[in-house]
Amino acid sequence: MCKRLQDKVAIVTGAGSIGPGWGNGKAAAVLFAREGARVFAVDLNRAAAEETKSLIDQEGGLCTFHQADVTKSAEVKAFVGRCLEIYGRVDILLNNVGIVESGGPVEISEENWDRLIDINLKSMFLTCKYCLPVMEKQGIGAIVNISSIGALRFLGYPCVSYNASKGAVNQLTQNIAVQYAAKRIRANCVLPGLMNTPMIREPLKKFYAGGDIEKMIEIRNQQCPMKKMGDAWDVAYAALFLASEEAKYITGANLVVDGGITCKFS
Repeated sequence: MCKRLQDKVAIVTGAGSIGPGWGNGKAAAVLFAREGARVFAVDLNRAAAEETKSLIDQEGGLCTFHQADVTKSAEVKAFVGRCLEIYGRVDILLNNVGIVESGGPVEISEENWDRLIDINLKSMFLTCKYCLPVMEKQGIGAIVNISSIGALRFLGYPCVSYNASKGAVNQLTQNIAVQYAAKRIRANCVLPGLMNTPMIREPLKKFYAGGDIEKMIEIRNQQCPMKKMGDAWDVAYAALFLASEEAKYITGANLVVDGGITCKFS
């Protein structure tokens, strides 16, 4: 490793994984630690966050885990404060928390719409709300928000609340990027395409091959020009680039990580 984040402090939300294997946040937290960052790993699932910390510990990295609901203002304020108590600063904020629910306006309940918008969008508003003053005082910072190509394209199945939330994430990020550019705080999005991570399995299987997960994976692989979906490490490396000084003149960008699928007409 090149230690591209040496001595940086990185808050990673959604640092656990929703199921067995590698989710985007888990991979990013481990990768950031490998690159020299001190990681403050946040997740609602305590066991998932502890697993990520354990992996980082085993590799000799530095990680603190914190259980929190990122849709709750008081809890977000508290974990940013705890990060400052432990590490003294916040150089990087990686917002990775997100869920998906399939369906259009008729199928999705109002309660589920509100819940998804809170988790996917309000959480990023809150973490930025409490991290930006810290970064402004430091005179430097980098925010990376995990969005989706669903912010740009129909994904092949109705997913109106998810797509709407990710479109809003893009604009939240670009507004922050412009407002804080002169203060040396950058804000960018990673837009994953069809990814083979634990999050896709249960919510999406009903749209593919009668619920056969292996067939679903093969169908989604074939939809991609590279004939395979990406994985959590593809997202993590994109986030690493945007968080690092290699991207010091990049802000307000939407970095698409999709194997070329958004270039297709159909």
